[in-house]
Amino acid sequence: MNRIYRWLDVSKQNVHQRLNREIRRSEEKEQLEVIVRQVREDHPEMGCKVLYKKIRPQTMGRDKFFEFYRSYGFKIRPKKSFRRTTDSSGVIRFPNLIKDRELTGINQVWVSDITYYDMDQKFYYLTFIMDQYSRKIIGYNASKSLRTEETTIPALTMALSRLKKASNQSKTIFHSDGGGQYYSKEFLALTSKTLVNSMCKNVYENPHAERINGTIKNNYLRGYNPSCFSELIKKLDKAIYMYNYEKTHSSLNDYTPVEFEKKSRLKLVTLN
Repeated sequence: MNRIYRWLDVSKQNVHQRLNREIRRSEEKEQLEVIVRQVREDHPEMGCKVLYKKIRPQTMGRDKFFEFYRSYGFKIRPKKSFRRTTDSSGVIRFPNLIKDRELTGINQVWVSDITYYDMDQKFYYLTFIMDQYSRKIIGYNASKSLRTEETTIPALTMALSRLKKASNQSKTIFHSDGGGQYYSKEFLALTSKTLVNSMCKNVYENPHAERINGTIKNNYLRGYNPSCFSELIKKLDKAIYMYNYEKTHSSLNDYTPVEFEKKSRLKLVTLN
């Protein structure tokens, strides 16, 4: 390889830097598709220029973003189930491992998603990880960008702490959409030892994660009305606490997620 580098008159470091930049572009493009789909469902008439200013992509300028916008069909309002099926170079896909799966306890399936939060004419990003059985949010983060190190990495690091307390636990399935933050090498390095990766092909295959997005944004944060990023972080902490400790669910026999988990560990309650 060193001979090839010399022949091309480039350094090994330069080649790896270029490769890493291409990987980041691919990852952000995949996640941008998910975010833009969400935005277009909420704001079907929001144009490309406004979206660019709000999203502030990290790896593409305005012209590249406009090209991306057109190539993914967002000029025309997509149907709710719209999802591009042609994978980008380097994109990893995992099979859906939770379809028709019956859950009997916590830490069997975690579901995750990234959504946007519109504040002060800009988009910020919220990452959630939820235990599908108990509905408890076990990992979350607010960020200014879609970078892996600011979205899925901190949320997953938070969630993984609960597995240290679990004993005789088989590997947890981690289910997500196909966004780049869920297949980056940094993220997979965290999941490889204790989790099994699973991915959906469309929004209907990750309904619990989609639902928690709307619950936290619309039922909590909109009412708290944060005005800056530091305030968003504080209000998100409050929203998660109120959801986990105060909000009862009919699907959990009218317990809160925290109450349900405690009773579930003691075998005092199960889901029908």
